[in-house]
Amino acid sequence: MTNETKFGGKEFLLGFQHLFAMFGATVLVPALTGLNPLVALFAAGCGTLLFHLITKGKVPVFLGSSFAFIGGVAAVTGIGTEAGVTKEGIAIAGGGIICAGALYLVLALLARLIGMERIKSFFPPVVTGPIIMVIGLSLAPVAINGASGNWWIASFVVLVIIIVMLFTKGFFKLVPILIGIAAGYLLCIILKLTNVTDIVNLDLVAKADWFSFGQIFRGEFFILPKFEWTAITLIAPVAIVTFVEHIGDITTNGNVVGKNFLADPGLHRTLLGDGLATMFAGFIGGPANTTYSENTGVLAVTKNYNPATLRLAAVFAIVLSLVGKFGAVIQTIPGPVMGGVSIILFGIIASIGLRTIAQADLDFAHSRNLVIVALILGLGIGISAVGGIVIGSVTLSGLFVAAVVGIVLNKLLPKDI
Repeated sequence: MTNETKFGGKEFLLGFQHLFAMFGATVLVPALTGLNPLVALFAAGCGTLLFHLITKGKVPVFLGSSFAFIGGVAAVTGIGTEAGVTKEGIAIAGGGIICAGALYLVLALLARLIGMERIKSFFPPVVTGPIIMVIGLSLAPVAINGASGNWWIASFVVLVIIIVMLFTKGFFKLVPILIGIAAGYLLCIILKLTNVTDIVNLDLVAKADWFSFGQIFRGEFFILPKFEWTAITLIAPVAIVTFVEHIGDITTNGNVVGKNFLADPGLHRTLLGDGLATMFAGFIGGPANTTYSENTGVLAVTKNYNPATLRLAAVFAIVLSLVGKFGAVIQTIPGPVMGGVSIILFGIIASIGLRTIAQADLDFAHSRNLVIVALILGLGIGISAVGGIVIGSVTLSGLFVAAVVGIVLNKLLPKDI
C-alpha cells in the first residue's frame, strides 16, 4: 500500500479503527494512576503527531499511554492511599515523566553516535527481565491498598478478569481488563442504587461539563510539572525497559510494513520522537507515551500501511479529549475496582519479566547470571519496601538502584563465570 498522505472516506474509517485499537489501553493507564484520562488522550494524539513530524511521516505508529510506568507514577500521585491523588502528586509525577523522556533523548543521541547494537549491549535480558519484575512486584502493595477498601468488589473484578482471560474468544479476550473495570463499575452502581454501599460518586459525572474547555481555563486540565529527585529516580529508570520495547515495536512494525525503519528514518529519530512525546505529556500532566503494538496489529489485519491514517487517529484522540463527561466517568471508577485490576495487572507485569528471562534461555548455573538477577530483585524490591535509600537530602528508589547495579554488573562481570 502507498504511504503518501491522502484523506478520504476509507482513510477516515481506518483512522477510527486505529482510535479504537489504542483507546482502551490509553485511558486505562490514567485510571490506574490517578491522572486525567482526557489529558492522556490529548497527550497521545499530540505525541503521535510529534512523532510523525520527527520521523518524516514515514513510520505508521501510534503513541499511547505506557503501561510500564504505571507503578512508579501511581506511587507518586498517591492513588490507592488514604490521602488520595493530589495536583501536587500529579505535578511531581510529571517531572519524573519528563526526565524519562529526556533519557530517551540521550539514548537517541547515543544511537546516532555509536549505533544500536552497542547501546543494546547495556540492556540484555539478564538486566531488563528482573527490572520488569521489580516494577510489578514492588508495586503490589499499591494494589492491595486499593482493593482493601472493599475486598468483595475487588475479588469480583479479579474473578471477572480471570473468566474473560481464560474462557472467552475473539474481541472479548483482547480486553479483559476493560471488561473487569466495566463489570466492577456496574456492580458499584447497583450497590449504590440498592443502598448497600456508596463508593461511586455519580454526582461528579452530573456536574462535569460536556466539553473540557472550562476545565482548561480553570487550570484543572493541564497540570504543570514539578521536579523532585525521589520521583525522578522512581519513574525515569523505567525508560530502560521501554527502550528495549521500543526497538521491538519498531522492528515489528517494519516487518509488517516490509521496511527497515531502524535504518530509515533511523532508530535515533524514532527514539527522539518517542522521547519528545513523553516529555510533552509530562509537561501537561499526562502519562508517558510509548509505541503501541495494538495499532501495528491493525496494520497487519488491514494491510493498509498509510501513516496518514495514524495521524487521523491522533486528531480523533485530541477531539475526544475535549469531552468532559467522558473523563468524569473514568475518574469516578471506585478504588476497590481499580485495586482488583491492579492485583492482576501488576502480577502480569512481573510475569512478563519472568517470561523475558525464560525466553532468553539464561543459564543460572553461571554464577554471573545468578548474581545479577539476585541483586536486581533483592535491591529493587527490598529498597522499595522501605521507601528508598536516603542519602543526605536525596532519596533513591529501589528501581533506580536496581537498574544501575544491574547495568554496571552486566558490563563488569566476566561472561564465562
